[in-house]
Amino acid sequence: MLPYINAPFEYVGGALGTSADELKLVFTFYLSFPLAAVLKRIPDKAPWQKNLFIIAVSLFYLVGLFDLWSGLFSLAFSAYGAYFIASKIDSPLMPWFGFVFLMGHMSVSHIARQRMNDPSVTDITGAQMVMVMKLTAFCWNVQDGRLPDSELSDFQKEHAVRTLPSLLDYTGYFLFFPSLMAGPAFDYCDYSRYISTTMFTLPPGVDPSKAPPTRKKRKIPRSGTPATIKGIIGSLWIFAFLKFSGWYPTSFYLSESYLEYGLLRRIWLLYMLGLTARMKYYGVWSLSEGGCILAGIGYNGIDPTTGRAKWDRLTNIKPMEVELAQNTRAFLGGWNLNTNNWLRNYMYLRVTPKGKKPGFRATLATFVTSAFWHGFFPGYYLAFVLASLLQTIAKNARRLIRPLFMTPDGKQPLPSKRYYDIFTWFLTQTIFAFTVAPFILLTFTDTMLVWSRVYFFALVGVVLSFAAFSRSLPVRAHLQKMQAARQPSAAAENIEQVAKEEVEADLRRRQSVLSTSSNASSIRKAPTLGIADDPEAEVDEIVREVRQEIEERRRRGSMMQGFDLKTAVREKINEFQKKGPGALGGVGGLGKIDYYYQKINTGSFPNVAGWYAENLDIGFVAPDAYGPILGYVAACNGDCSKVVKTNLKWVKIQAEGIDYASQVWASQKLIDQGGKWTLPVPSWLAPGNYVFRHEIIA
Repeated sequence: MLPYINAPFEYVGGALGTSADELKLVFTFYLSFPLAAVLKRIPDKAPWQKNLFIIAVSLFYLVGLFDLWSGLFSLAFSAYGAYFIASKIDSPLMPWFGFVFLMGHMSVSHIARQRMNDPSVTDITGAQMVMVMKLTAFCWNVQDGRLPDSELSDFQKEHAVRTLPSLLDYTGYFLFFPSLMAGPAFDYCDYSRYISTTMFTLPPGVDPSKAPPTRKKRKIPRSGTPATIKGIIGSLWIFAFLKFSGWYPTSFYLSESYLEYGLLRRIWLLYMLGLTARMKYYGVWSLSEGGCILAGIGYNGIDPTTGRAKWDRLTNIKPMEVELAQNTRAFLGGWNLNTNNWLRNYMYLRVTPKGKKPGFRATLATFVTSAFWHGFFPGYYLAFVLASLLQTIAKNARRLIRPLFMTPDGKQPLPSKRYYDIFTWFLTQTIFAFTVAPFILLTFTDTMLVWSRVYFFALVGVVLSFAAFSRSLPVRAHLQKMQAARQPSAAAENIEQVAKEEVEADLRRRQSVLSTSSNASSIRKAPTLGIADDPEAEVDEIVREVRQEIEERRRRGSMMQGFDLKTAVREKINEFQKKGPGALGGVGGLGKIDYYYQKINTGSFPNVAGWYAENLDIGFVAPDAYGPILGYVAACNGDCSKVVKTNLKWVKIQAEGIDYASQVWASQKLIDQGGKWTLPVPSWLAPGNYVFRHEIIA
């Protein structure tokens, strides 16, 4: 700790009745604003200088302010241990090794904090929790980078780390000072694009004159106004927390004074305890997000509606969504968004086998992981396990009760829906007042004491709800009958006719974009751009799958609420369109290759959408030497079928050369993958019509 730096915080803290460490923690959030402004002004061409500045500020926070030498060692041990695991272990289990290592090491800090049991002292666990989110995600991103694109989801492709970063970049990533102490967390791909300024490149098709304003030659847009707004909002929440925490201290709920009120008043006071605790998080996360916005990493592209820069990449909290939530999903969905995203992308979906849908066990595993991540106080486990049960109840209620307040097709609310909304808001907030209490009280004894003083009302409701929605009691069957009575009697009778009409319409749409030189006989002989040879067989399969979906809905008890027959058929047609040759449209887009192959080469043409050229054969490319592969996109600025190919303005969006670790060129990977190559569509691409192409250099 720097000499004499603690004195002013002790003096002010004594006057306000708070600890010096608590004041210093809040001070770091405010200090991050001017320091983030300095970070933004470091030249874009010198990312190493930005990294060094980030590291220096974080060292000042950890050592200069808090004297956390042991905490700094803990962060370094976890971070470089995870880097070693990611770089040295080449196995599908590598991310789980990283997860166990990081969570296990953090548990040591949690145990030390729990033994100390002094909330007024700032320790390293808060920063370590943020870092664990970053680094477990980093391990998964590295593993995804080792897999072919065909095995990855769009999210995985966008976040995959293909090449390990330098230690300097990596250190700047896990020590990023605006979010060091309290988050928000973000993936390495975001930091890499930020530090290299590629995050701020305008997407193709965007008028440069509409680019967000910058200062001088910097690429990072000006962000003072949105950062200031976040700072003001955060300050108001902090002020409210300081006032309300004096009115609703946790000690009051453990005292006999709490019992002087009636049951309803005690439940109301319990709700105010949760609201007061949330105010602290609303304030802290708003301030830290403001620092990230001012630094520039909060940039999230351009709003297509307003044409202005968006700064919500790292939004971590939506207070009004939480306080006005009408169900468990909405309440949890608006709270700690980045942690929710981490749990979803790196736990919930990762524990679910491929081809399977996540179920109750995945939900419960995710909630337990969240509790373990928070620490070992019993209150965390009581809160999160109870919340997982509420999630299941809410799903059943939404499936069995909510449809009764909607029109039979499920698209429009009935007049009575407003009363349903008010009741579900009241019920959600009341139940969560009970649920979050152990998260605040932490210990099992204190939680049981407070819960007993409101007669365990939420636990009683959970037991009754599970009983009511079970198949053992007549309640579920009665609700299903009420739904069935409101449905048309023959919802699925005309499936085959609707399917035929939709397939015929799809055929007409696709045939209308073919070159005028193609004749009807050629369309019938071979699949043109994936159009099926035998549409009747495809209709039969669509009918079979739609009928299976209807039976599955009936079995689950959701009946036909919200089920639209034409929509279901269109969805099945879209699935067939992705199956390749012989399906109802294996390759989308507008093709003119039929002219070159059938009229010039007098042969059949491959399933590729594009334009022909006399100097290449895009159907059968087999390079004799190896080299890089480049990917380009060009905006059609209208109908791609009418664009002149020589007028297209190409922008490079992909470039893959040699993998230094394996010494394998991109074109060799193309051959190894059976002549298949994936070109990810950038998330920043504005809506519109585009042409994509590859360039293979050998």
